[in-house]
Amino acid sequence: QVQLVESGGGLVQAGGSLRLSCAASGTISSINTMSWYRQAPGKQRELVATITTGGSTNYADSVKGRFTISRDSAKNTVWLQMNSLKPEDTAAYYCHLYTFPNFYWGQGTQVTVSS
Repeated sequence: QVQLVESGGGLVQAGGSLRLSCAASGTISSINTMSWYRQAPGKQRELVATITTGGSTNYADSVKGRFTISRDSAKNTVWLQMNSLKPEDTAAYYCHLYTFPNFYWGQGTQVTVSS
């Protein structure tokens, strides 16, 4: 059974930074994609950033230039460095692992940005 455990959320002022971590455990294929999603109250869950095993990344337009996703594939760990945070970044952030044909979610970590 695969488990994803996130950490690093919290309360920060606008313009500040946070770093989220997600550690995956269990039997995991060496070929996978790890991502961060977020969901604000009353809104749909949206993709924030994705990184493949090979290191290719993709970002939502709203976070480009401010957020950086990185990973340690040997440790099945992914990070999301969030800089220049804005109140609209407030959401529950979820780690996601896709390894064909399965996908897994973490329990989420709350990020709150005050103005």
